Amino acid sequence: MHVEENTKTTSRRIKRVLVCLLCFLLGGALTVTATWVLLGQDGRTLVKAYRLIQQNFVGEYDTQETMDATLEAMVNSLGDRWSYYLDPIEAQAVREQRNNAYVGIGVTVDQNLAEDGLAIRMVTPDSPAQEGGLTAGEIIRAVDGQEVTPENREVLIDAIKGEEGTTVTLVVEGLDGARRTVTLERRQVHNVNAAWTMLEDQVGLVTIQNFYSGTAALVEQGVAELQEQGARALVFDVRNNVGGYVSELTDLLDYLLPEGKIFIERTADGQEIVYTSDADCVDLPMAVVVNADSYSAAEFFAAQLRESVGAAVVGEQTSGKGYSQLLYALPNGSAMGLSSARYYTGGGVSLIGTGLNPDPELSLTQEEAESLLLGTLDPQEDPQLQAAIQALPAGE
Repeated sequence: MHVEENTKTTSRRIKRVLVCLLCFLLGGALTVTATWVLLGQDGRTLVKAYRLIQQNFVGEYDTQETMDATLEAMVNSLGDRWSYYLDPIEAQAVREQRNNAYVGIGVTVDQNLAEDGLAIRMVTPDSPAQEGGLTAGEIIRAVDGQEVTPENREVLIDAIKGEEGTTVTLVVEGLDGARRTVTLERRQVHNVNAAWTMLEDQVGLVTIQNFYSGTAALVEQGVAELQEQGARALVFDVRNNVGGYVSELTDLLDYLLPEGKIFIERTADGQEIVYTSDADCVDLPMAVVVNADSYSAAEFFAAQLRESVGAAVVGEQTSGKGYSQLLYALPNGSAMGLSSARYYTGGGVSLIGTGLNPDPELSLTQEEAESLLLGTLDPQEDPQLQAAIQALPAGE
């Protein structure tokens, strides 16, 4: 789960800036001395090693690659699978993802579903890709004249992105196997992070892709519309949901659940923050569908619905990510995501290392899982979804 820096963290950063500014105003020599003291022995060792390379290494090297490798090694040495380092390009991409908006053509691709190609998992509504006729299940075979191979997939994924107003030319293989060339103009695209529909027997299905910016408001809109249509129960699908912001998670839980504790955060410095829900709630039977790729906010969402209102949780055991990460920007545009707090359900349950155990527990076949990723799995042919519906009380 990801959170924005809190007030205390921001205060510490301001103090560091003021110290540096004071040193600058008092003179260069004092600046060097104060900085040297603030760094400590380990920091001074790191700076000296970097300076030694700059001054004495006789070979050629890329300073950005050296810095990236150093910072990545520092984070990896923590032994925490959830902390990470992002180079400047990766950091910018993550920020765009979390805003649920970016400049591109509006496709989500999977590198593993097609050999020598990029399988289109999802096409964003009202995007250049949709306007150009691209659909889920099709395969991108070339980007700007360069054939897609296992070796260059990541490079070509980046090549699909670009500046607003520029174009990219794709060779796309349709569902019938025929290939066509499509040229699309890049522009600002807003991700669809939630969608909803009414299934048979007045069961409302709400699919949540992530818990980043705008998710809570969008899901609330969907639930309200389903209630207006006469929904007798709700099923939330958080399979393959990567998680997101605490604020989005707790806002949505507050909207759905009755009065009580809904989330607990315990920080590294011993603080405990308890999130609560008011008495206003959605009074309908609920179920949640999860899988092994339901991360962080997604699994806590399911766990709290089960804990607070007895919602059925169906599917696969979840990932067990009970830490939050703060994303810290670094001067060169890169960033570090560091685990900074542990999370618990309102009842004090941690999911760290265990995840959430569904009941019933069942998996999709490989073919069904691929169809789910592509958005082409018919609800009637989805065993996990059907099991969640069966777990709901029968309609009148």
